[in-house]
Amino acid sequence: MSGTKKLSILLQGIIKENPVLILVLGTCPTLATTSSVISALSMGIAATFVLVGSNAVISALRNVIPDTVRIPCYIVIIAGFVTALQMLLQAYLPSIYDMLGVYLALIVVNCIILGRAEMYARKNSVVDSALDGLGMGLGFLFALLVMSTIREVIGAGSFAGIAIPFVENYKIPILTQAPGGYLVFGIVIATMNKLTSKRGGVKRKSFSCEGCPSAEGCSGGCNAEKGEEEADV
Repeated sequence: MSGTKKLSILLQGIIKENPVLILVLGTCPTLATTSSVISALSMGIAATFVLVGSNAVISALRNVIPDTVRIPCYIVIIAGFVTALQMLLQAYLPSIYDMLGVYLALIVVNCIILGRAEMYARKNSVVDSALDGLGMGLGFLFALLVMSTIREVIGAGSFAGIAIPFVENYKIPILTQAPGGYLVFGIVIATMNKLTSKRGGVKRKSFSCEGCPSAEGCSGGCNAEKGEEEADV
């Protein structure tokens, strides 16, 4: 049962709670780095490294970090991993470092990483938190690769920088630009929603006024809907 639970934690972020296609987080690096497969792959791996490392460290220190300053502490830990990653890439893979540019440093404030630290790592064990980080990172990488493949193949007529002879003659360059990024992003999200809704894999939460301290005096929302229903009756 324990092994099944660990696998479930790992797989959760890839499909059911994909950070980009389901939770719609991290859209800035998603749109910025998916014009080519190489840059998307590099960003996905970099974010996964930071996710796994920061989740594990934050989980290990969850009983030490004061609750009142936990967010600044999380950012310092995440920034430490990003800085180490930047130094490694600059030393050994300078072309990747230059390709990612400012978006590598912006991993520090990536809402996927900070969100998982706040929602998961501070409440669970080190192993589970590391698995959660790995699953979310792989889900992020999967989304980036899907989008970058569509954009580069159709928009540039190549894959990972290698020209595809037939497709190269019929490429649509706008897909490698900002408008094309938004278009592909919307199509991929719509496709993902359609597939998961058919399988019943993703359950959307329905929000209501129940439990809200201001529900009694609220003139809109559920009370307004309730009044309309009573009027109809």
